[in-house]
Amino acid sequence: MDKKIALVTGASRGIGRAVALALAAADCHVLINFKRRESDAAETLKSIQAAGGQAELCPFDVGNATACDDAVGQLLSKHQRIDILVNNAGIRQDGLFVFMKPEQWADVIATNLNSFFNLTRPVVKQMALNRWGRIVSIASTAGQTGAEGQVNYSAAKAGLIGASKSLAREVAKRGVTVNVVAPGFVETDMLEGLPRQQFLAQIPAGRFGQPREVAAAVAFLCSDAAGYITGAVLNVNGGIYT
Repeated sequence: MDKKIALVTGASRGIGRAVALALAAADCHVLINFKRRESDAAETLKSIQAAGGQAELCPFDVGNATACDDAVGQLLSKHQRIDILVNNAGIRQDGLFVFMKPEQWADVIATNLNSFFNLTRPVVKQMALNRWGRIVSIASTAGQTGAEGQVNYSAAKAGLIGASKSLAREVAKRGVTVNVVAPGFVETDMLEGLPRQQFLAQIPAGRFGQPREVAAAVAFLCSDAAGYITGAVLNVNGGIYT
């Protein structure tokens, strides 16, 4: 069988880039999705190729249902299948709920949650037909505990967890697993503007996580070895939530 085909959304930087590198190292052909950061995505591609892996760039907006349908159609036409889907793309637009603008809510929900429907629905159909597939969505501790100033973000991440658990029950008999990785505070651009020292004091491990540590959890859930794990939420958070 050829290399497994892995689509990673938001793979231009941060956790997405680390996941793309980890899956390439696991002998997958990686489809590097991005929306705007083409130069960053190209760096992800360059890193994979430098390590001897295979990948390609796949620019489209995961928050746009039509764009997702078109992209999946083109990718299936080219590769015949998508074996692994990692729903990683996400944005923050923080603010206290009483002052939150409708577009702040809509944009975060579209990118962080609606994208699950937009992309997973067309992908999981062919996974079920092939009787093998791995779907992993990147949630957040915020979706498990809530976070002040992040009602929109927390709602989207909590929605990812509920959607994944439900879909896992629907497709388990077809050899498709659906899981969630829920990072805590990880050294990425998503920490910008947050009170780092305040959060650091709350983490039992005494440090922020690294993208590669989240990626290792994702790579495991995408492997054959994780075939009996589905509907799970794997916390990668230094003990801040258990």
